[in-house]
Amino acid sequence: MRGVFVTFEGIEGSGKSTQANLFIDWLKDKNRDVLFLREPGSTKLGEKIRDALLFSASDEVSGSAELLLFLAARAQVVTEKIKPALDGGATVVLDRYSDSTFAYQGYAGGIPINTIKEMNSFATLGIVPDITFVLDVDIEEGLKRAGCEDRIENKGLEFHSKVRDGYYRLAADDPARMFIVKVQDSPQDTQGEIRRIFSSVFT
Repeated sequence: MRGVFVTFEGIEGSGKSTQANLFIDWLKDKNRDVLFLREPGSTKLGEKIRDALLFSASDEVSGSAELLLFLAARAQVVTEKIKPALDGGATVVLDRYSDSTFAYQGYAGGIPINTIKEMNSFATLGIVPDITFVLDVDIEEGLKRAGCEDRIENKGLEFHSKVRDGYYRLAADDPARMFIVKVQDSPQDTQGEIRRIFSSVFT
């Protein structure tokens, strides 16, 4: 029996990692077999690509190279970790996946969405999340929380505004899978909404 594939998305500083970890604790309390991964990363190749993508100077990575590097890291983690875990019945929780590429490199970066779709389908073996939580927070607040410590975070307010708009467009096109979750002052309140949505979908 195939496992459940859950992804967390959102702009910088939206609290994805915090919410994903709280969610995993909840799943483990229910005795689920859970695998937590991040993108890019979670494999030897993926971590090297992560360093190159996030901590190179902005002018060292072109838009097309950025896209290809993200997809290379994704192809590796899908083949090495995600597909085997899902085939084994585990619940896979992933911090960022394909929707990040559509939002960042597509809607914000200007690469045609149809081009990304074709390339991404190849990289992911056609594996799509069962449910995606998009954490939504004010852009300036999110960037303040993030601290603008890496190359992507430093792309500026206009870029991140386009990313946020991109997520809204993606969610509108796929409402059965993607759920916008407003980030509350209390992480537990935000988590409560995530758990409520998940329980309503997977009863």
